Amino acid sequence: MVSAFKLLCGIGLLAVFSSTISKSPALPLLVDHLGGNQQAIGAVAAISAFTGILFSFPAGILSDRIGRHRMLLFSGVVFASAPFFYLMASGIWQIGVIRFYHGLATAIFGPVAMALVADLHQKSRGEKLGWFSTATLLGRFSAPATGGAILAFYGAGNQYAFTVLYIVCGLAGLGAMVGIFLLPKQEKPKTQPIKPAIPWKSNLADMLTNRGIMLTCLIEAAILFCYGIFETFLPIRGLNIDLSPLQIGICLSSQIITIAISKPVLGRFSDQHGRPPQISSGAFMASGCMIILAFANSFPSLLAVSILLGLAISVVTSSSAAHIADLSKHGSHGSAMGILGSIMDIGHTTGPLLGGILALYYGLTISFISGAVVLMISGGCFISFNQRKQA
Repeated sequence: MVSAFKLLCGIGLLAVFSSTISKSPALPLLVDHLGGNQQAIGAVAAISAFTGILFSFPAGILSDRIGRHRMLLFSGVVFASAPFFYLMASGIWQIGVIRFYHGLATAIFGPVAMALVADLHQKSRGEKLGWFSTATLLGRFSAPATGGAILAFYGAGNQYAFTVLYIVCGLAGLGAMVGIFLLPKQEKPKTQPIKPAIPWKSNLADMLTNRGIMLTCLIEAAILFCYGIFETFLPIRGLNIDLSPLQIGICLSSQIITIAISKPVLGRFSDQHGRPPQISSGAFMASGCMIILAFANSFPSLLAVSILLGLAISVVTSSSAAHIADLSKHGSHGSAMGILGSIMDIGHTTGPLLGGILALYYGLTISFISGAVVLMISGGCFISFNQRKQA
């Protein structure tokens, strides 16, 4: 019989594959196909992340109160239904509405699934979160290459290509929903006393006033700010230097597979050697990668910097979620992962949005450099806090 953790990893793989293939590299190309400019591309890309800002924390709170399984079931329904709405869209505003609805799935699934992993594994939290992330990243890795291959085979500007792509997206979403239905419910032992739920206002206040948690969330937001710029505008940079959709997909996927391979190892390293130094060093490494990315203008250079950026992201994210779980109170992991998801999505939303504005008026180079600046600032704040804490 498959364990709950392994099944959850499989669900995460399908769910994230479905979510990612809907946007990378398809979404910028679809908006461009419908007549949108770079600012429109950035705005549409930011919508699903904006949904995460609104709903990740409430989803985490609800999972603490009514159970993880019920919340995961709701996300599964959205994963299974949202992809088929893209097939009916004929305008950019319709794509925006669909992206908002589709964003509900990831807004709920991400924090609730991570909270479930944190509940099940305390001593090996970093490693298990790393393995779960690797499973989801396998979906994220294969999605851009699959999407790029579909668009390359049928033609990037061909409506039939987008139809095939979103059917594949929908089938993966249906698979995730079925897996969630099969996921066993986690029941507390009968001998374990039932503790009263912490009021959500008090819980929120505790999270917001915990500087360690908030600064760790800030680092995650900065990483997602950079990643949002990277995944949204790398396809445009690729088209500008005459790369094919398949080459663009390979660049995007190379970053994800780097994270997938390294994250469990780095998560285990953080379990054994501490998380803050690993988080801060990864932030500055990623900042340097964004600067290099700003001036890369060939397929080999874009591929190399994609891999390096993936490694830097892995250094940070393999320990940040576990660090937040360590700092949160027992029984409030859902709320902690929810607020992490909300703040991360602020970064993921503002990255494509601000990046699109900067790209439109100042060019893609400045857009990529803005990510490096944000990471330097957030990394400096995180290091300063931890140095004062140790003093």
